[in-house]
Amino acid sequence: MLGTMHALRALENGHDVVQIEREPEARGASVRNFGLVWVSGREPGEDLDLALRAREAWERIGADVPDVGFRPNGSLTLLRTDAEVAVAEGMTDLSARGTKLLDAAETRALNPVLRGDFKAALWCERDGAVEPRTAQPALRAHLAKTGRYTWLPGREIREVGEGWVRDDRGERHEGDVTILCTGAALSGLVRELRPELPVRRVRLQMMQTEPLGETLPTSIADGDSLRYYPAYRGAALDELNRAEPQPPVAAENGMQLLMVQRLDGGLTIGDTHEYAEPFSFDVREAPYDHLVQRVGELLGRPVPRVVRRWAGVYAQTADSSRVVHREEVLPGVWLVTGPGGRGMTGSPAIAEDTLREIGPAA
Repeated sequence: MLGTMHALRALENGHDVVQIEREPEARGASVRNFGLVWVSGREPGEDLDLALRAREAWERIGADVPDVGFRPNGSLTLLRTDAEVAVAEGMTDLSARGTKLLDAAETRALNPVLRGDFKAALWCERDGAVEPRTAQPALRAHLAKTGRYTWLPGREIREVGEGWVRDDRGERHEGDVTILCTGAALSGLVRELRPELPVRRVRLQMMQTEPLGETLPTSIADGDSLRYYPAYRGAALDELNRAEPQPPVAAENGMQLLMVQRLDGGLTIGDTHEYAEPFSFDVREAPYDHLVQRVGELLGRPVPRVVRRWAGVYAQTADSSRVVHREEVLPGVWLVTGPGGRGMTGSPAIAEDTLREIGPAA
């Protein structure tokens, strides 16, 4: 998605674009995600600003390319205990995020599908969603209509120089600017160009269910999101962690609940976070069991049958104060990687910033 958004921004800036992709279709974190456009929980400053700009951009893109499936559905972070509510009450910048604290009755009025047990919720009207499995093909079809866009899948870049790249078929491609959006592939060429890249990899597990049978009006998070996202840090969160530690399975797997309904009615549910490599090659059932139980408690009904489970790996900057690693590694050659879990959310704004730094087409 990051590479495709750079293609979109480059075309808008007057460039002709050749997009080269190692796989026949995207198979990594760009499709193994929630499709959330997530303003909730972003750290004040660059992180929040990027998310807000990207949210506006996604709405414009969704109007131009309806098949990306953008909808401004907002989100509810459901709070089940007094300690979780206290964390929300301690936030001072709710209006800047389009967020407000609702009681249980207000929450159910906004999302009647929530029939379970909770005390309150943080409502963020600026959160949205897109369809990760269809967004990129839809965007490429849109870009192809310009007549200035070429898509070359199934090729891996092996060599890079000033004004050219060479793929694994031995073909040379020339251009004024090269942008390498490498995702979680941080070895090989990337290591040659930047041996000490300050980016780490993160592994997660997710799942998708059969259709729910009713419309879930908002995306959903739970109180464990308070522990994960930086906007909630403070004394109240410290007290929550002291008084109400996470269940062992959640703590051991770095878990939070995120849930979004797909356009076909199914639910995408996750996730876990694993940071120490080498990563497991299999998926563990205990986190899935925990998530199914938590979703059932919040919905107040049985969860539809799980039909897909998967693991994914994304790249994240090692410096938590940076939202992405962007560097000119050779003259005219830019490496852009490491947006972490904000890749789908932030890609339009990240690409916009890259093109601004590169400057207009010659």
